[in-house]
Amino acid sequence: MYLKTSQFRCPGRNTDSLHSDLHCTAAKLIKIMKQFENLEILNINTSLYKTRLGRKFRNRQPYKPADPRIVLSFIPGTILDILVQPGQAVSRGDDLMILDAMKMQNQLKCKMDGKVKRIPVKKGDKVSKGTLLLEME
Repeated sequence: MYLKTSQFRCPGRNTDSLHSDLHCTAAKLIKIMKQFENLEILNINTSLYKTRLGRKFRNRQPYKPADPRIVLSFIPGTILDILVQPGQAVSRGDDLMILDAMKMQNQLKCKMDGKVKRIPVKKGDKVSKGTLLLEME
């Protein structure tokens, strides 16, 4: 195998010597190989990809589907009216309460058949996004 010393120039090293050039190139290769040691497998739609995963990605909260027994506010607003009471039996599609948000009155509907367990808000309360409005059994 023949190597040209001009192909393997390394700043700060004596490039007249082939030995020092090879040492510099080996150090670069080791550095590059270390970058590939930290690759992990990422599964996207059953396709596997080898990539670096950051700390933020590794520490993310796993997805969990919404609990149909809990009603949260989807937008900041004011509770205009509560149409049910704790202990009342409700069926899917029934109106639970009216939330006034951005000059619109949003009727919050029940997602499942059940019984109202508790209502931690009262009429006239101002709520932010993600506030617990109603809990069912």
